[in-house]
Amino acid sequence: MFRKSSKDPQIDLFGGVSSFLTGKARKQFNDEKSWHNQFRTQIVSRMDETVFKVLFDEEMGAPNSSVSTLVGMMTLKEAFGWSDSKLYDQCRFDILTRSALGIFNINDEVPVESTYYLFRKRIYAYHRLHNIDLLKKTFTQITKGQIKEFNVNGRNIRMDSKLIGSNIAYFSRYEIIHHTLILFYKTLDESMLFLLPAAERKQLKELSEEEPLKTVYHTTREEIKSRMQSIGILVFKLVNLFTDKSSEQYQLLKRVFGEQYKVTENQQVELRPKEEIAADSVQSPHDPDSAYRHKGEQKVKGYSTNVTETASDDSLNLITDVNVKKANVADTTFVKPSIEATVEVTGQSVEKCYNDGAYQTPDNDEFCENIGMVYTGI
Repeated sequence: MFRKSSKDPQIDLFGGVSSFLTGKARKQFNDEKSWHNQFRTQIVSRMDETVFKVLFDEEMGAPNSSVSTLVGMMTLKEAFGWSDSKLYDQCRFDILTRSALGIFNINDEVPVESTYYLFRKRIYAYHRLHNIDLLKKTFTQITKGQIKEFNVNGRNIRMDSKLIGSNIAYFSRYEIIHHTLILFYKTLDESMLFLLPAAERKQLKELSEEEPLKTVYHTTREEIKSRMQSIGILVFKLVNLFTDKSSEQYQLLKRVFGEQYKVTENQQVELRPKEEIAADSVQSPHDPDSAYRHKGEQKVKGYSTNVTETASDDSLNLITDVNVKKANVADTTFVKPSIEATVEVTGQSVEKCYNDGAYQTPDNDEFCENIGMVYTGI
């Protein structure tokens, strides 16, 4: 059940942190310009928690923990690069972190770990199901309020992209196929397995007990190719046998098979040549959204992130859009959506945009005909 948290929590007469401090420490703690007070004022207190109402049942369940606190915790974790363990140490024992989250009393509890993980899981599941990023929606709303309050000039902007590697192991083709197959195999119960001939059940069991990295290390190229061919035939049978399954693991197995193999007219399974495998093929079954890109001297399996911000010399500048795509997506695809998102956030038309030559195409020139595009970089 959804419940909005109070923007003005009551400070306990005997438990308020500020009452325990004196002199310079108290002055610094209460300084409006201190980072913890700025974070609480500009992030936590500005949050429209109703954005996340869709994640909760309208009638059943206990009231939720403070959504603004949970989102604030997620933001601080990424901003400081904390582990989950470090995040909870800070939230429980560091008075500045607690103040940043709007927790003023020494005896106030932070949301427990299970609540924090469930909230993150719900955000992810909602994004996958509806293609709506609730966190991006929230920070867009926060930025709109800041632009209006501080009269930010959004007529001049700049954008740049950066390749970000996914936190995944660099798998070989054999490992990608093997790991994907075993992830699917683990979803099958006994009744499903007995739909397979005994020889194939045995093959699956042996593969599940194998360490594919060691196999690659100790096996010749030709032997690996032969093993991939054998696994491909098995995967082809599985994909066709369990067509009624709609699990993520089945869909991923079907995708990997299509990327790594092809079926001839007489229904023979063949391993695709490397040249036929697209850059947006699965790089790891543990992060199927990532892709491969070779940009200059940089090789990345992951994502391309485009950041757009206001670029005025005489006022505060704010990030207006963050757009994340697969690593193999060209920078040119970011121009139109990023400018449109910026106009939506600022409520102002863009007059000049600074970026580099990688963003220029005839289509972008046409879209930006009324915008001064400076392609010499920032």
